[in-house]
Amino acid sequence: MTDQHFALFDTEIGLCAIAWGPRGINGTQLPMGGEQKIRTRISQRHADASEAEPTPEVQHAIDRIVKLLAGEHDDLTDIPLDLDGVPEFNRGVYEIARAIPPGKTMTYGDIAKRLGGVQLSRDVGQALGHNPCPIVVPCHRVLAAGNKPGGFSANGGVVTKLKMLEIEGALVNHTPSLFD
Repeated sequence: MTDQHFALFDTEIGLCAIAWGPRGINGTQLPMGGEQKIRTRISQRHADASEAEPTPEVQHAIDRIVKLLAGEHDDLTDIPLDLDGVPEFNRGVYEIARAIPPGKTMTYGDIAKRLGGVQLSRDVGQALGHNPCPIVVPCHRVLAAGNKPGGFSANGGVVTKLKMLEIEGALVNHTPSLFD
C-alpha cells in the first residue's frame, strides 16, 4: 500500500488537485480543463499516489488555497511542503517566491539577483516552470522584465496567471494584444 495520496477540489478558477505523502504536500495541480485531464496529470507526476480523503492537515491547506483563490489574502508560507528530490537551486527559487505576499509581485531578474546575479533569470524561469506546488509556491506572482506577465506553464497560460493576479489585486503591466 502506498503512502502517497491525492485529492481533487473545486476553486474559483476551476478543479484543482493536491498530492501528499508522510512528510507533507509534494504536489498541487491547477485546473487542466476537466476532471479526467487533471487525474491523468496527477498520475503522470505521482504514479504511486492513490486517491484518498485528505488528512486534517491537507484539508486545512485545501481550505486555505480555496479561500486564496476566492480573494482572501493568505500567503500559505506555513504549509509544509515535501520538496525531496527537487534540485537545490529550484528550492532556493521557491523559497524566495513563497515570501512574495498576495497582491505583490517580483520579476525573474529580482529573484535571480538574490541567488547570485541577473544572468540566472532564465534558470529562475525554468525552475518556476517545474514548480511542483503552484499556488503554495506562488509562481504566478513572478513576472518578466517591466512587470509584464511573461510565461506561465499552467493550463490557460498567461490568462490563468493574470486571473490569479487579478484575484489577489496585483497590478501587472499588461497591454492586451490581438492574441489575448
